[in-house]
Order: sequence, then C-alpha cells, then structure tokens
Amino acid sequence: MDFLQTPAGTLISLLSLLLLLSTCSGLYEDQIKKFDWRSVHVGSLKHAYVDLNHFQPRVLLSTHEQVIGSLCPKTGEIIWRQVLEKKPRGDIKLLQVSGFADDSSDTAAAPMGSHLGFDMMTVQGHAPALVRGWNTNIGTIEWEWSIMPLNTERAQDAVWFYSNSILYHVVPAWRSHIEVTSYFATSGHTTGSTSKIMAAWINPESCLLSGSFYVCLDGKQLISLDLVAKSTQVIATSLSAEPRSKIHDLPGLSGVLIVDKKLVSVNKDQAVCPDLSSDSYIVGSFNSRKVIAYADLINNMLNINAVYLEDCSPVPELHLSVAFAEHYGAPTLRSFDCKSKRNSDGKNCLFLLSTSAESIVAVQQGRVRWTREESLANVIDTQFLDLPLADTEGTLENEMKGKAGDIATAFMRRITTQALQIKSLFLHVIGLGPPPTATQRAGLVRDSFGLHKMLVLLTRSGKIFGIDNIAGKHHWKLYLPNVAGFENSEQMRLIVQRSSKHFPLQPLCAIVAKSAENGNGVLFRFNPITGQASEGGLLQLNYKIKQLALLPETEEDYVKGILILDGANKVHVEPKHATPLAHGMYLYTADLKTAELEGYYVKYAGGELSALPIWNVRLGGHNSEQQIISVASKNPIEHVHSQGRVLGDRSVLYKYINPNLVAFVTQAPDATHKSVLNLYLIDVVSGSVIFSMTHRKVRAPLHIVHSENWLAYSYFNDKVRRTEITTIELYEGSAQANNSVWSSLQAPSMPLVERQSYIIPTIVEAMRETITERGITNKHVLIGTASGGIVEMPWHLLDPRRPISSTTQGREEGAIPYIPELPLPTENYINYNQTVARLRNIYTAPSGLESTCLVVATGLDIFVTRVAPSKTFDLLKEDFDYILISIVLVVLTSGSLIVRHLASRKLLKQAWK
Repeated sequence: MDFLQTPAGTLISLLSLLLLLSTCSGLYEDQIKKFDWRSVHVGSLKHAYVDLNHFQPRVLLSTHEQVIGSLCPKTGEIIWRQVLEKKPRGDIKLLQVSGFADDSSDTAAAPMGSHLGFDMMTVQGHAPALVRGWNTNIGTIEWEWSIMPLNTERAQDAVWFYSNSILYHVVPAWRSHIEVTSYFATSGHTTGSTSKIMAAWINPESCLLSGSFYVCLDGKQLISLDLVAKSTQVIATSLSAEPRSKIHDLPGLSGVLIVDKKLVSVNKDQAVCPDLSSDSYIVGSFNSRKVIAYADLINNMLNINAVYLEDCSPVPELHLSVAFAEHYGAPTLRSFDCKSKRNSDGKNCLFLLSTSAESIVAVQQGRVRWTREESLANVIDTQFLDLPLADTEGTLENEMKGKAGDIATAFMRRITTQALQIKSLFLHVIGLGPPPTATQRAGLVRDSFGLHKMLVLLTRSGKIFGIDNIAGKHHWKLYLPNVAGFENSEQMRLIVQRSSKHFPLQPLCAIVAKSAENGNGVLFRFNPITGQASEGGLLQLNYKIKQLALLPETEEDYVKGILILDGANKVHVEPKHATPLAHGMYLYTADLKTAELEGYYVKYAGGELSALPIWNVRLGGHNSEQQIISVASKNPIEHVHSQGRVLGDRSVLYKYINPNLVAFVTQAPDATHKSVLNLYLIDVVSGSVIFSMTHRKVRAPLHIVHSENWLAYSYFNDKVRRTEITTIELYEGSAQANNSVWSSLQAPSMPLVERQSYIIPTIVEAMRETITERGITNKHVLIGTASGGIVEMPWHLLDPRRPISSTTQGREEGAIPYIPELPLPTENYINYNQTVARLRNIYTAPSGLESTCLVVATGLDIFVTRVAPSKTFDLLKEDFDYILISIVLVVLTSGSLIVRHLASRKLLKQAWK
C-alpha cells in the first residue's frame, strides 16, 4: 500500500502544502498592473525571415541587442523571445533558418548516422564561438557546441557562412592571409584541416563576406575569393567608378554586392539585373521563381517593386505604394513572403522592413499592417512633464497671477471668474460649450495629485516619444535623422527649458546632440505635450559642443537658457536674449581618458561672453594611467528638508550640503592589486578636493548615487568575488559654517566623513535615489539587478552610521546594528514578476504628492511605476469607509446641537431658581 494513501501520509501532505502556502508573499491580485506597466522589446533588427507558409506562420529574427525571437506576422506581437549573453559573447554572427529558401544549400541535414537537425541555427561570439540549434516553435535550444580559437584577437573579425550542411569559419589575418575551417553544422566535428589562403590585399576597412565569396574593395575594382571552390583563384571585377559609399552584400545571393545603389556580381555563375537602382534590395521567391524586391522612399511614399532574377522582368503582383510616416526614418527591406489567398485569387505578401529610427514595419495589402518601436530598447534620457491645466483651472490660475490694486478689485475679479465658470458649465451641460482641445480629447489634463504626467523618452537613434505614464499610450513621436552622441561617450541630452507651470505659456523641451555629418552641435526645441516643433524647431549650430549647462529662468518668457561651451572654449547661449544671465556662472569639463578636469568662470562684458579658466585638476596619477569611469552630481531639482541629524544626546549633527560637490571615480590597472578604484569628491566651483578614497582589488561595473550629504556606489570585489556597496555621509559637525547661503569660494572646513561597506548578494546594473517634491519623505535607493528586478532599499539599511554593536546611542538615533549582508526580501522588488531585460538605467521624478515618487526603468524593456518610501501618509486608503465616517460626523454634529440646546435650557432653569 502506498504511504501517501494512508491517513498519516495524507496528513503529512496537507501539512507540507500549508507550510508552502505560508511562505508565499506577493501583491494582491487587484493591484497587479494597476499603478505600473511594462513595454517589451527585441531591439534593432539584424536578421529577419518571414515565413507565412509554415503550419504556424512566424517572423524569425535576431537583433543587435543579442536577442532572437519570433513575432506574429498578423499583429507583430512577440510569440517568444530569448535574450542571449551580452557582448561580445552574445554577438550574433550568423542566423540560418532551415528549409527557408528553394536553394538546395539551405537545408538542415546532418552527417550520416546523426539524428540531429535544426529549425534555426545561430552562431554567436568569438572566444568561445557558440553554435546553437533552436526549436522555432517554442524557442528552446535543441543542441549546442562551441570552439575556442587559438588567437582570440584575430577571431574578433571572424565571419561565418553555411552551405550544404557545412558551417564555414573564416578568420582573416589582415594584409596577410585567410584561414577557413569547415565543420559539420549540427555536430561540430571538423571536416578536415584548416586551409590557409594567401591574400595580402585584405584590410578591415573595405572587406566583407557575400555568401561564400570574400570580397574587398580596391579603388575601382572588387577583388574576391570563392572560399568553397576546389581551386582558389583571385577574381577581379572592374567598376565604372570608385564607390561613393560603403559596399554591402545582398543576402540570399552568393557573390552579389550593392555598390552605389547598383547590383554587382563577382560570381560568374550568378547573373543579376545591373539596370536596377534602389536604396534597398532583398531576395525572395514568388511562384517558385527567385525574385529581387527593392524599395524606395519618395515624398513620404514607400514604393516596393520586384523583378524576376532570371530575366529581370517585372513582377506586377508585388508592386506596392504605401504612405510612410516621417517618424519611421529611412526604410530597408529585410524579408518578404507570400501566401495564397483563401479564395485562390492571387497571393497575399508581407514585407518586413527595418528603419533608421530602429522601427520594425510590416507592409501588407497596400498598407502598414503593424509597427514595433524598437528604438525604445535603447532609451538614453527621460523627463516627466506636468500636463496642462483644464480650462476652468487655467482661468483660476490667471486670476491668482493677477495683481489686485485693492481688496474690492480682487473681490470683483473673483466674482467675475466664478460667473464665467458657471456659464461655461451650463453651456457644456446643454451641449453649446466650446469644443474640447486636442489635449483634452486625448485625456492629457493634469490631475489633482500630479500623478498623471507626460513621459518624454529620448532614444539612441534620435527618436523621441511622448508617452502617457499611466496607461503607456504613445501620444506622439518625433525623429531627428543624422544625430549622434558626443565625445567622451556622452549621450544626447533632453533638457526641460520651460515647465507646464507657467500658464498659458506652453512647456518647452530641447534636444542637444551632435550632427553625424559634420560634428557640429544640433539643437531641436519642441512642445513635449503635443510633440510639435517650437521656437524655430531644428537649429544647426556652427560650432562643436564641449560642455553645456542650464541657466536660471528668464522673467521675459520663463525659458531657461542653455549655456554652451564650444571646442574653442567660446561661450554661447540659446536663446540669445538670456545671454546676460550667464554672467557669474561656473563650468567644468572632464576628459575621461586623461582624467583631467578644468574649471571655467563665465564673464559677460561688452555684450559678449567669455570663459576664463580658473582651476585645473589632474586625476591621472604619476603615470597618467587613471581613467574616469563615472561622474555623479546631485539632482538639480532636489530639496533638502532636514539640515541635520538628531543624535542620542539630543544634539544635532549638521549635514555637509554642498550643491557644487561632484563625485569622480577613476580606475587603473595595478601590478600588485590588479585594479584600483579611486573616488574623489571635488567642488567644481573652486576646484578643491574635499575627500578621496582608494579601493584596491576592485573593478567595474560601478554604479553611483549622489544625493544630499551622502554617496552610495557599488563595485565588484575581485579579491572575494562578490558585489559590494560602499556608502559615505558628510557632516559639518555640531555647528553650521554658513546657515543661509552656501559659497564654495569661502573655503569651508573639511567635512566629517562616515563610511561603511556592505555585501549585496546580486549583480548591480543600475542605482538611483527616490526624490519627492519637498524632500520630506525618506530616501530609498532603487537598485536594479542583473536578473531584471528592481529592489527598493531603505536608506537606514545602507546608513554608514549603523553601529557595530547595539549601543544606547545607536538605539536613540534609530540606527540598526551593523550586519555586512544586505537583505533582498521579495516584497522589496517593486516590479514583482515584471522583469526588465538588460536593465541599464533607472530614472525618478517627484509627483504632486509628497509621499509618492515616479519611477521609470529602461533597458531592453521599459517599466513605469510609482513608489512611496514612507507609505502614502498624505493619501486616504482605497478601502476608506466614507459612509461610516459620514454617519459619525452627522451623529456628532447632531449630538453637539442637541447637547447645546439642552445645556441652554438647563442654564435658563437655573437662572429662574
């Protein structure tokens, strides 16, 4: 008899089940996705295959973000997605789909006696190179093998191609030779020895692989080698002129290249149509015949045409002309497939395109079927903007801004305003009121608590999004072509020049970037609520941008000017009328490679601005090996509510709050300690080093948070192989040197420093502090982990003043006794099971409620939520019993009136006695 079927076994099973249930914790079901949402992406397209004739129609793809996946061809939704290893290990070199084309070389055959095959095969990385076979129905790995090259430096430039069940590994030795090794694709067994082909003319700037042909450009000719031919010989193909742009291969045709929009074949067995001229080509099949489809964008119209490869005759069934939105960018054909219609009346074809704005667009039946905004997988900056006021609130705002001459005038203005509001309400009820504005129809109206905002996202490709932070709806999109980040690995900047608080003036944002064509600065100003260009829109600057800063508001239009330092150390201000405000400003620059800092004083004299160098600090060390790996300044909108900390003896320890303090972290290799990290706290106005600290045998990745008087940063400890977090607090002491206005030029005394280190049992990918409107709420640190979770870590756990032993003073201060390990309880993950793949940044912003902080986490995915570090102390709970409190108030009011009446009668009777 089975033990589990006995009464004792049943009792033990029930107790085990109850024990498991008691250890579970999580959100209430009705809270899931109520205050948060997540957007899932795959990244910018690298390889793509559309297959409509499979028993499960699908779009198979790989991306530059090391992701492979399958999309639904009808809706573009993700069927499955696999996020591979990070670069360079996860860099996808080859994506091969089995039986996709009519070519006999495109098979999934395995060696004799082997049962292995593949639906899809990928090759990724170089040291080691991983070859994997995938089941495309569910996205699982069927088999895997790897090779470790002898020379890892040369293997970085290796390329792969597949032909007749054989996988070829091509390793170039620049200006010397090419090494070709062939493997059975599914087993990894080599088919023979490595062949070495002498080719002294190869170079990394002008060579590529086209099928089995290795092709290099040399002036007005193409020099190529057929790597699978029995006898290798150099093939020279002459061109009519030297190409003006970079040459590209045409996937699907071996030895065919795209040279200045023309097709050129270096393969004598492969004829092409040389008269074609287009921006984008793709090879496919139609009616069991090979065709070349090509696409061109003319006046925002996408024209797709095709010709048969064998005779270059047009294919009228594949002709399409589709309106193509400007924010998509320049399109590139990636793949297409056709399927017979149900009524057998022709075929239905789906074309898949990628764009320069990193969008994926599917075109079918003369229209855009669906789009995926994959540029959101590379967000580089975000801002939360307040929504505009409603009409009635705007009228009240104008009234409050008015300056009344006396009480009577203010009273009459208030009566007039309320009468107009009553009139507007009456007309709205009977249907004769003014029509709602576009923003009101879209629901973009400010709420009472300031929780509903416009989330503006800037992406790496230069695309800008206006997204509703409550529902995640995309209200508008903008695309800036030919823009890039700055030197020193600095990304483009999104700046708020005027907020929504200045009714009726519209808010104003600016994008500051570098032109990809000439390297000069680019300034684009727009309305963040509507997405329309404003204040002149795009402005091409005639100088390079070295540094920028934001000026105070102007009284004229409440616009904050942008102070720009160019490459020649000349100072500019946009807009021009804010130039006088730049007088007395301080700027600093940091060169990451040389670790050299320079400080400047901006002077306005004679109608012109000039930058005077006032200090210089070199952090490179005696051998100049140190390089800056991180710079952290304080949030400019941060408010410090408490100036000090109450100690156990009721005295106050005042915080060292220097708004000009910036943290710099440098790293350098060391012969003894492998790697050394140096932390410097520098006043960027005076150039004085306030504090410095050295960590030995530690290395990046480093993430840092700087707020108020404290600093927290994570790093990897190479000695004990773990991630640690060090926290620092700065204090002035028991007396404040200056309790009114801070001045870095008066050389305040050096601060008292408290520091402590903690062990965190995870890999840290991002860190950010919470921020609120007035700074009253407790500070928490949001820690993004490698697993995609976001942990809300209370500051009292990171406090460097946590006592080693439980002392009376520590208990009086409310400090927890020091324990080196930081706990990561499940309930502290603010994104519960909504993991964010490849988490890179966390951004925070205050809301209208002092208790609530708005959070957006970006990476491959986007997660938006809100947190309340001190709970929602200024908000009633959802289950608040309004009926009960109303009854209690009515009863108390009635009782007080009755008691008052009885008391008066009692006093009257006593007076007559």
